[in-house]
Amino acid sequence: MSSDRQNRREFLNRVAVGIAGAGVGERVLAGEAASAKETRHGIPYRTLGRTGEKVSLIGLGGYHIGIQKTDAESTQIIRTAIDNGINFMDNCWDYNNGQSEIRMGKALRDGYRQRIFLMTKIDGRTAEAAAQQIDQSLQRLQTDHVDLMQFHEVIRMNDPDRIFAANGGMKAMLAARKAGKVRYIGFTGHKDPAIHLKMLQTAFTHGFTFDTVQMPLNVRDPHYHSFGERVVPVLVKHNIGVLGMKPLANGLIPSAGVVSAVECLHYAMSLPTSVVINGCDSLERVHQALNAARTFRPLTRPQVAMLLAKTAPGDINGKGEPYKTTHQFDSTYQNPQWLG
Repeated sequence: MSSDRQNRREFLNRVAVGIAGAGVGERVLAGEAASAKETRHGIPYRTLGRTGEKVSLIGLGGYHIGIQKTDAESTQIIRTAIDNGINFMDNCWDYNNGQSEIRMGKALRDGYRQRIFLMTKIDGRTAEAAAQQIDQSLQRLQTDHVDLMQFHEVIRMNDPDRIFAANGGMKAMLAARKAGKVRYIGFTGHKDPAIHLKMLQTAFTHGFTFDTVQMPLNVRDPHYHSFGERVVPVLVKHNIGVLGMKPLANGLIPSAGVVSAVECLHYAMSLPTSVVINGCDSLERVHQALNAARTFRPLTRPQVAMLLAKTAPGDINGKGEPYKTTHQFDSTYQNPQWLG
């Protein structure tokens, strides 16, 4: 066996064994005890890191809210998710030119806002841009505060320095938190774990610890620039909430016919994620996500190893995760003016 193949096999085995950050026991830990203690409508709930908040294991992605033909369709998707136990709502200032937030704001009327943990994101890297976007998001969402606000698309090596500059976006974010507009602060990105690590270290240097961090976590992630391998252990160490996104790699994994959508979701749930954020553009997708959460049991090491072995051949050099290797999914690359 060549040294490259040997190293590859050892790597996959290490991921399978240590997927929860420590690799203790036959089963992946993944907050197993916490999820077993509380369920709502059959949906496991976990603790969101250092915040102590209880959130549903599955979250409703915000991008796909806004692409339906009518507001009524979007409202039906959102309220069906909430009525069935999903309390974590994802969104972003730039999704569908603001339509995702507008439609979610309408859906959260009639007492639904009080039933959920609401998260959205901003692109602003300067204090001025960030402050404007925070207020616009609140207006669209028809609320006086969000539970979690995150810096969106931290995908450049200079993003951390810009955000933490004297007049950077963090200045506005901290002011918003002090004013009660924001309860918790996090960041997201999908490009390279090295950028996430720089963002975390930059924050530590400034005496700040994020409440949450969001990143792609799926069965292809371990094969290239792995966030699960490099970033998740740091988050677990510092009790920072782990938000997994792109569990299906934008549908590319199940469409290949090797691993099913439910298997993808169960893999992401078997990581020490507080929430697995899943985009649902129809009621069918909502019920698929609900079923995955209700039938979830932490994967065993052999099950994880099998999924990784199945997906390895199709993910050479990150081909299976184009958001890591291309600008196709980089909204702020297409619209740099949003950064400020």
